[in-house]
Amino acid sequence: MPEGHTLFRLARDQQAAFAGREVHVTSPQGRFAAEAELVDGRVVDEVTSYGKHLFALFGPDVVHVHLGLYGKYTSGTGLPPEPRGALRMRWEGPGTDGAGAWTDLRGATACELITDGEMGLILDRLGPDPLRRSDPAKAYARISRSRVTVGALLMDQAVLAGVGNVYRAEILFRHGISPFRPGKQLTETEWLAMWTDLVVLMKAGVRSGRIITTRPEDRDRKRGAPTRTDASYVYRRTGLPCRICGTPVRTEVMATRNLFWCPTCQAV
Repeated sequence: MPEGHTLFRLARDQQAAFAGREVHVTSPQGRFAAEAELVDGRVVDEVTSYGKHLFALFGPDVVHVHLGLYGKYTSGTGLPPEPRGALRMRWEGPGTDGAGAWTDLRGATACELITDGEMGLILDRLGPDPLRRSDPAKAYARISRSRVTVGALLMDQAVLAGVGNVYRAEILFRHGISPFRPGKQLTETEWLAMWTDLVVLMKAGVRSGRIITTRPEDRDRKRGAPTRTDASYVYRRTGLPCRICGTPVRTEVMATRNLFWCPTCQAV
């Protein structure tokens, strides 16, 4: 599932391509056709994201998208290709130079037209987002009172918005925190260090378009951009030796997703 840095990049790119301009909105698949007709030809005021949610504001009307596991945007300039398959929503506009811009959405869990008030209700349900000017104390207030494991709490978007399975596994490893520790046993100092690290890592993800959590000295290839296998400490490294201690990385389902951790570096 795309994590918060991906939605941030998408919002930034769509803001640049479409905001302040009239946009032709269609639903070739038909599932969003009635809603598309209501905003078709109107000016996009702003495209923004929070956590794993993307919002496009057309005055008081808002197109809300949550990609889920299978949602994907593709974009380009000039004329768009002929619509094919389950194309939920298409935007077409003049672009920054008048030569045309388009973006297509497929497979999203949510693609709906809501009011700005309903957008506010969604935002109220979400925890702080490391990519926004959010207060980490709001998340810690919930974590510090909970008997639920830290590994599960980090996946709860009401606790922390935008963090998914990759950042969950990697931030816990980088700070030597067992994913099985109850939230109430996490100290405020530990949490603030994790939050600060998440801000740095997720902003780097926005810049590069990928999640890289390893330090250069811990990679197999010491120079140049990290390869895909060098980009993480424990995520999708089941059975491989821990980069720090050599213990085989383990996997277990937690909060419906595969959790990856080192039983030595992250001892309970």
